[in-house]
Amino acid sequence: MMQRYGDDWLKFVKQQRIIAVIRSTDLHIGKKMAQAAAAGGIKLIEITANSDQPWELIELLRTELPDCSIGTGTVLSLADVHNAIACGAEYIFTPHVDLTLIQAATTAEIPIISGALTPTEIITAWQAGSTAVKVFPIQSVGGVDYLQVLQGPIGHIPLIPTGGVTVTNTADFLAAGAVAVGLAGSLFPQSEILQADWQSIRDRARNLVTTTKNLI
Repeated sequence: MMQRYGDDWLKFVKQQRIIAVIRSTDLHIGKKMAQAAAAGGIKLIEITANSDQPWELIELLRTELPDCSIGTGTVLSLADVHNAIACGAEYIFTPHVDLTLIQAATTAEIPIISGALTPTEIITAWQAGSTAVKVFPIQSVGGVDYLQVLQGPIGHIPLIPTGGVTVTNTADFLAAGAVAVGLAGSLFPQSEILQADWQSIRDRARNLVTTTKNLI
């Protein structure tokens, strides 16, 4: 088994619990989304690699939001990993298990959270050196109930569900054993983005952070 990297980052994740997942077709809007989430108290911000100018946005946010941990997601290739490292991303999420990507991130000493769904995939990712494992898409296979079932045989593996996590069910996922959750559309409603209603997004983030802190 490869040496695992990212324990300090994982400790921070367990304290924060909420990851804001941003996928934007416009760098300026992606920046506004990140700023709104951060203003609401969310300190883990993921910019997906299929966003507009993701590496430039990550560099920008690393400067403008020094209290936040800025990473990337939807990483599919070695080129993505290298770009993430070059722009200063502080962690990498993938939607799948790819041993080559895990090795590349581990060698570069950047936390990587592989996406997996079945117990076999989750254990494979963990044994290969993933810092944690993203259970994706969680809602398609039973949501909170599925996560609870996983706790029996593989509760020692830190799991971060995404894909169907909402501001409404976040507390249930955390109670079921998730070390953190990733939220996208539920945190950033498209209607509010189109209206540039950043205050509503900020307020939603703040309420979610407050609720989550009360669970710790």
